[in-house]
Amino acid sequence: MQTFFQTDTGKVRQHNEDSVGLFRNDSDIVLAVVADGIGGHLAGEVASKMAVNFFEAEWKNTSNFETPKEAEAWLRNIVNQLNINLFIHAEQNEECKGMGTTLEAVICTPLYFTIAHIGDSRGYLKNSEGFKQITDDHTLVAELVKSGQISQEDAVIHPRKNVITRALGTEETATVDIKTLTWEEDDLIVLCSDGLSDKVSYQQLNEKFSDDHPIEKIGNELISLANDLGGEDNITIAIIKHEPRHDEKG
Repeated sequence: MQTFFQTDTGKVRQHNEDSVGLFRNDSDIVLAVVADGIGGHLAGEVASKMAVNFFEAEWKNTSNFETPKEAEAWLRNIVNQLNINLFIHAEQNEECKGMGTTLEAVICTPLYFTIAHIGDSRGYLKNSEGFKQITDDHTLVAELVKSGQISQEDAVIHPRKNVITRALGTEETATVDIKTLTWEEDDLIVLCSDGLSDKVSYQQLNEKFSDDHPIEKIGNELISLANDLGGEDNITIAIIKHEPRHDEKG
C-alpha cells in the first residue's frame, strides 16, 4: 500500500490541535489515525496527541487480522480504552478540563478496511464507482439536515456548523461508528480533519482525486488549496492507496 499523511497549522491559528499517524505492523497491515483536538490549544493538542500515540503503542502488539470482526473488535476496544484515558486525564489535570478529540482510525488489509469514526473529521473512499464520503458527521447541522429542518446548502453556511455532538474524552463513555468495506487495487481511502473538508468542497475533492497523480501531490495540493481558501483551521489529511502485495504481482 502507498501511504501519505500531512498536517498543517493553517494561516490563522498559532497552534496545531490536529494529530496524524500512519503505522504498519509486522504483517504489513496499515493503520491510519487522524485526530482533531478540542478544548483550547493546550488541551486540544494534548487530546489529539494522546489519541495517536495510544493507537501507535497498541498497534505494535497486533499481527494479522483474519476477519473484519477481529478488526472491528480491536478498534472498539482501543477506542473505549482511549476514551477512559482521555477522560481521566482531563479530570486530573485542571488545564485539560473539557478536552476531547475527534477520531478517524482505519485498519487497511489487502481484502478490506475497517474504519472507526467519531466527531466531524471525515473518511472518504475513491473506487471504480467514484468518490464518496463513508462517514456521517456527528454535528448539530448534520442532525438538522437528517431531520429535514435545514437543507444541505444551508448546512454549509450555518453559524453553528462546527458544533459537534460526539467526541472522545468528553464523557465517561463514547459511542463510535465502526464499519468494514471491501476495496480493490488502486482504490483510495482518505481521512481528513474539518480544516480541510470545511474549506475544500466535495466537488473540488472529487476533481482532485479524479486526476491520476501521485497521492503525495494530491495531498499537498489539497492542503495548499485549503490555505488559499482561508486556512482558518488546522488542516490534516491521510491517504492510503491499495496496491497488491509484492508476492501478488505478476
